Amino acid sequence: MIDLKALRDNPERFAQGAQKKNYSVDIDALLSLDERKRALQSEQESMRAEQKKLSKESGPKLGQLMGKLKNAEGEERAAIEAEVQSIKSAPAQLKEKIAELDEQINAIEPELRAILLSIPLPPDDDVPVGKTSDDNVEISRWAPEGWDYGKSFEQNKGFKARSHMELCEMHGLVDFPRGVKLAGSRSYILCGDGMRLHNAILRFAIDTMVNSHGFTPMSVPVLVREEAMVGTGFFPGGKDQAYEVNESTRGGGSDMYLTGTGEVGLMGLHQDEILDESEFPKKYVTVSTCFRREAGAAGKDTAGLYRIHQFDKVEQVIIDVADETKSRAHHKTMIGIVEDLLKSLGLPHRLLQCCTGDLGVKNADMVDIECWMPSRGEVDADGTPSGEFGETHSASRLYDFQCRRLNMRYREGGESGKGATTFCHSLNNTVAASPRILIPILEMYQNEDGSVTIPEALRPYMNGDTQIG
Repeated sequence: MIDLKALRDNPERFAQGAQKKNYSVDIDALLSLDERKRALQSEQESMRAEQKKLSKESGPKLGQLMGKLKNAEGEERAAIEAEVQSIKSAPAQLKEKIAELDEQINAIEPELRAILLSIPLPPDDDVPVGKTSDDNVEISRWAPEGWDYGKSFEQNKGFKARSHMELCEMHGLVDFPRGVKLAGSRSYILCGDGMRLHNAILRFAIDTMVNSHGFTPMSVPVLVREEAMVGTGFFPGGKDQAYEVNESTRGGGSDMYLTGTGEVGLMGLHQDEILDESEFPKKYVTVSTCFRREAGAAGKDTAGLYRIHQFDKVEQVIIDVADETKSRAHHKTMIGIVEDLLKSLGLPHRLLQCCTGDLGVKNADMVDIECWMPSRGEVDADGTPSGEFGETHSASRLYDFQCRRLNMRYREGGESGKGATTFCHSLNNTVAASPRILIPILEMYQNEDGSVTIPEALRPYMNGDTQIG
């Protein structure tokens, strides 16, 4: 959620930010509703002040009038009685008017909140302006010794590449037909060494985060209330991508949603809390099952492990003080951690600066990391794919956007506890998402006979095995 005061001060910044992100928002309507609400609240506060004043003054005044009333007659008595009644009825009249204003404010609030939740965080000024992911800008690329991006897989390796689907079938790593039988399209079952390799990359990723980078491992729910999805910025805009568990009609109290990333649970840990600044930065990592409907992705990557409904992901989150310089430094560090992890796996990859149109509602900046996948890309006359990069990681810098929605604050001044409360900053990044990451591992480590060499970094998690097949 954006800072409403900041929007009042500079509405053009938010209007331009929404335009750069390709979001249509009615900022004028928001400002009009906000002005109306504040005017009603101001009127209400004036009435409450009058209530307080009446409460203080009415007692002595009534005492005086009641004294006069004892000796009053005729018109004088009637006038005093009328004044007494007026004083006695004034608080009730004010209370009624305050209640009426409450109703008017409450009527405005849903529409105001709906518009406020729809306004995206403006992108940072150094983010390139663009409409879609086609306008993203390559920052850098890396490849292990012996791999040349200017050559085909066959030219690099001396043999034609098999796709991960062919390799999975050859070695019984994945059972797609039974997965579809059980759960429908975009479903699968990892088998044998496929399941072992899947767990190996997840364990390697979380051990790296905990042992080498000091992140605290956390278990988080993957079935959450709507407030957690709204608070982290995935709702209302992304509601069509989430699986809903309808509990309200079954007596369960409220509907629940399956999360598409561990970020939701990690960020929701401190919702409605005031944190201790001395504990910052908070660095959390989790491994969780993730669920995505892939609504609108019909016909896209329907075969294989690239775009699926259920997967497991190691996710990293950092929560820190409201300091842009620190947030930028954390962002760089988190990206560097993943780069080093991919280098340790020997996977060719590149960093991609996302343009404004690809940032989504909640990010001030986002960098994608894409691994080279030989089975993707254009297919030539012989049916051989050219190979291309496929997204495997996404690193986001959000400033206070999520923390404001989650009401997550810290008190400035640390242990003294005397400073003002301020909304925290947050960042997140994928560490490893599997089984998608298995695509480049299997395809880049395949041998001419179809066997697959296990990356050295994963061998301790595979009982020392060096090869599949």
